[in-house]
This record gives sequence, structure tokens and C-alpha cells, in this order.
Amino acid sequence: MCGIAGMIDFTQDLRTQEKILKNMQQAIIRRGPDQNGMHVTEHEALLHTRLAVIDPENGRQPMQYTDGTETYTIVYNGELYNTQELKTKLEQQGCYFETNSDTEVLLKAYAVYGAECVNLFNGIFAFAIWEQNKQRLFLARDRIGVKPLFYHLTDQHIIFGSELKAILAHPSVSHEIDSNGVSQVLLFAPGRTPGCGVFKNMHEILPAHYAYYTRKNKLEISCYWKLEAREHTDNFKQTVEHVRFLITDSIQRQLVSDVPIGTFLSGGLDSSIISSVASREFAKQGRILDTFSVDYLDNEKYFQKSKFQPNSDPEFIRNMQEYLNSNHHWTVIDTPQLASALCDAVKARDLPGMADVDASLLVFCKEIKNHVTVALSGECADELFGGYPWYRDPEIRMAYGFPWSQSTDYRLNFAKPEIAEILKQRNDINQAYQATLDRTALLSGESSTEKRMREMMKLNLDWFMQTLLEVNVTKVKNGECQINTDIFRFLVITSIICPCNVNHI
Repeated sequence: MCGIAGMIDFTQDLRTQEKILKNMQQAIIRRGPDQNGMHVTEHEALLHTRLAVIDPENGRQPMQYTDGTETYTIVYNGELYNTQELKTKLEQQGCYFETNSDTEVLLKAYAVYGAECVNLFNGIFAFAIWEQNKQRLFLARDRIGVKPLFYHLTDQHIIFGSELKAILAHPSVSHEIDSNGVSQVLLFAPGRTPGCGVFKNMHEILPAHYAYYTRKNKLEISCYWKLEAREHTDNFKQTVEHVRFLITDSIQRQLVSDVPIGTFLSGGLDSSIISSVASREFAKQGRILDTFSVDYLDNEKYFQKSKFQPNSDPEFIRNMQEYLNSNHHWTVIDTPQLASALCDAVKARDLPGMADVDASLLVFCKEIKNHVTVALSGECADELFGGYPWYRDPEIRMAYGFPWSQSTDYRLNFAKPEIAEILKQRNDINQAYQATLDRTALLSGESSTEKRMREMMKLNLDWFMQTLLEVNVTKVKNGECQINTDIFRFLVITSIICPCNVNHI
């Protein structure tokens, strides 16, 4: 992953703010340890820290392009999986390319198509483009929100960044939370309301949105994609082949890399399918895939079954490793390691998170970094294929409220009585839940079960999936935990919910 940050302020000369800008950049240097760059003019500053994956020598940022009438400068975090197709399309429009990086393709796509370019992208991204002559900033985020993009907006400026800490590094940004922020941390955590940055006046560009910021000091935000409910007309055989193609195509596209790449392997359906496809692709090139698994000391002694985890992973991992004949790496974590990583995990996320889940992933990924730069995981497959109890268990599925957060009253016990009363009056949880249901795309004539399944998918898309994506994007310092938007769009629109028991991620 990479880190982006920047600032637009039409009231002062940002060329005098070098120290502040460097502090902002340094705050996210861990996201991009390979290279860093800065582009500063009178009212604009774009900052970048890079983890080099494609074309390490020529993909440096900020990257600039002049087409004769405008000069465009970009900072970008992400990966385009249809880079070559877009490149060919742009060459037909008269574009000439000097690098093999997807950054150049994305930049020139914007120069040719403007804001409509986001509809052409198959990938994960958050980027900012400054148009020098028009004196305006363009911000955009991918459809699902894999890549983060926060911003702080006042009457004088906009400051943005991949992480909250980059924005908080600016001295004009207050490190405060109001009653809404308290509500987010106490009642919503480890998730948060979409678009909310928890800190006062802190927001994020929503998934599938782009925005323009101009001299009017106004941020104009637009949605460029949303889920639609459509009737599923394919028969079972067609459905199987379509899903098979989308999954295989998505994995193959994510294997394009100029640096070492591997896969997570937990022995479950998700990571096993990814590892299997990757292993076959590697075999065609005479290469052996690196796979990575995590376990806990004495896990076989203390493991307890649950609806989420009915079986322990190691037996399934060993079966898959034997099948794949991969170069397999085990990371065994002891409790003291987990405890010592808790604070670092919170710092990485910038907010209270998923505690032991965050800490173990951080420790795990530090070990992975010793072998590969990019690692593919099966994270978020349970959201797409119905792997959670709230998809399968009718009682849990029909229960009112967010199925993964049924402890609001208990959480309020941790607040002072006067604070608890304020939070009760705000009624944030109920309002957010109802608003999400209201945004759910439905088809007329559906049964109550079908309707609820669509609502459950929407709840997972807007809330639980975002929490998991945030954990992976902030913790995996060595690479990307990636999800392909084509798979997601097809599965949700057609409501293909796999009834099988997906036990492992």
C-alpha cells in the first residue's frame, strides 16, 4: 500500500509550510517505505509515500502530466487490475506512455475523461489530482472503499490523507471529539458510521464517491456507483460458470506484480481458492507459491468451538499445503507477543479497534514482510457468500439491529451517567440502522426472507465489511489485502448467497 496526503489553501502560500508538510508525510511513512515525494505550489501541496509494486523505477509520485491546456499532478494509493485494457483505450485517444505504472494510466485517464474516468476503473484506489490552471482538486475513492481517504474541511482549506494521523499532524487541526465522536468510539467501535472520521470536523470520502474542491472553498461530492436490485435470470449452471470466471479473473489480475507475492492460507474456502488459483498460475511460470498461516501457542489445548469458528484451522491448513505443495510459512504467536502489539495496533488504525484481531494481524504481517511484499487474502468473502451466522441462522438474521453489535446497553455502563444519557437521547445506533435499511435496493414481490437477505447484505457492505477492510489496509504493512469490485458487484446485485458453512477466512 501507499500513503497520500495533501492540502489546498487559497488564503496562504503553502511553499512556506515545508516543515508542517514533512510532518504530515512522516506520519504515514510506514505505508510507503520505498519512496516518498512532495509537490508544492502556492496554494497546493500533494504528498506521497510509496510501496513499490508495479514498475518500481518509473512509478514515482507525485506524477505530473501536461496535455497542452492543463497540467495535472497526482498522488495515488491503489492498484488498477485493468491497466492494460485502459492503456490500449487511451493510446487510441492519442496518449503516449513513458512508464508501465498504473499511476500514469490513471492520471491520463482523468486528463482524457475527467471525473467519468472512475467508471472505467477495475481496481482499488484513493487518489487526488490537482489541476494547476483550473486551480481545483479532484478526490476519488473505489467502489467498495478498500482504500481509505479522510479529509478535514474549513472555510479556508481542505486537508486530506490516507490516515487520520496525517491530517492530525497539521497544527490547525484540533485533536478533539464531540458527542458524536464519543458515540462512535463507545457504541459503534470497532466500526464507525460511513463518512465519519470520529474526530471533530473529520470526514471521509465515501466509497464510490468523488469530489471537487475549488476556490469557492466548497467541496462538491458526487456518487458514481451504487448497488441495484435486479432479478437473477441465469440458471444454476450459468451462475456457477459466471461466478467461477469472476473469481478466477479477479485472482489472476491481482497476481500482476514486480515484487514478491504470496497468499494467506487458513484452510478455509476463501483463502484456499485464492491460493489454489495462484499456485496454478505460478506453476505455469515454473515458480512455487509462498503461503502463510498463523496459529497460537497451545491453541489445540485451549480452542473452543463457536458459531463463527466451529473448527480449528491447522488440520485444514496442512491438507491444503500438501495439496498445493507450496513454500509454506507458519507464524505461531504467544500471548505476550499479542499483548505487546495491542498499542501498536491502535496506533496503526488511529482509533480503538478489534483488539486481539488487530494485534495478531499486525504481528503476522511483520513476519510475512520477511518473505514477500504483497499478500492476497480471502478477507470479506464471508460477506459476499453468506458465511456468517446472521446469514444462515433465521433467528439471528431476523433480529432487530446490527447483528454483530447487540451490546449497546452494556457499553453504556462504561460511560458516566450524564454522558450515557446524552448518548441515549442521540439514539445514533437506531438511526444508523434504519438509515441503512432505507438505502437497501429491493425488488417488488420478494418474500420477507429475500428482503431480509438483501438488507443483511447491505448492512454488511456498509458496516461490517468496511471494518474488516480498514483493519487489513492499516495493518498489512507489507502489502495489500485485496478484493475485486467485479466479483462484489455481480454477487450482490444478483443476490447469490451461498448457503454453505464457510468456517474459515
